[in-house]
Amino acid sequence: MSQQVCKAVDTVLTQQERQVIMLRYGLGNRRPHRQREVAAITGISRSYVSRIEKKALQKMRDYLN
Repeated sequence: MSQQVCKAVDTVLTQQERQVIMLRYGLGNRRPHRQREVAAITGISRSYVSRIEKKALQKMRDYLN
């Protein structure tokens, strides 16, 4: 993972957004999980995982551009 992406994850995301992104994309030497799996791990609905993921990715795009 690039240093810029790491910094974006640590800087601009909330704790919940960070957790969802790390689980979804397998950051930190983990395997990537499906939204359904992330929902089960975090105790939130799959649709909410999707909304959190979308918002977090946009925040990271804005930060990196």
